[in-house]
Amino acid sequence: MADKKSLKYFMRPEAKEEQTVFAPGPDTILGEDGKPITLEIRVLHNDHIRKLNESYRTRKMATDKKGNPIVANGVVVYKEDRDSARAARHIIAEALVYPDMKDKELQEFFNCYDMVDMVDKVFPSADEYNHVSRVVLAALGLGPAVEVEDDDEKEIGDAKN
Repeated sequence: MADKKSLKYFMRPEAKEEQTVFAPGPDTILGEDGKPITLEIRVLHNDHIRKLNESYRTRKMATDKKGNPIVANGVVVYKEDRDSARAARHIIAEALVYPDMKDKELQEFFNCYDMVDMVDKVFPSADEYNHVSRVVLAALGLGPAVEVEDDDEKEIGDAKN
């Protein structure tokens, strides 16, 4: 009888909890020390990202000019629409811990109460948005790698300073 392989290697806390990492913010948003603020990014799990993406997908029956369903090979044809840009902003808004796009004070300042629209309000220039988008998507594994620090590295770095 073969030895049973251990599954303990797959029972990792990080597989159950979304971790937080840190990345430098845009050069245009400086902290009190004169350096770019540090973004806090929650590393969303794949199922979380998939659900967000799917929420921006609509599927409806394709119809001809008269409104009749289009059938091909005995199967009703469906038309699928995706709002990829809004889905990406929602993923960014959901992943950002700091700044928090759900923060009431921040929303009141911009007179905007939709966390997805807040991303464009808080980072209004193309350069700022592109920077934040790049670092957040990289932290989530959805874009090219950029330098980010995880919680442990940040605490070690803070202790050294």
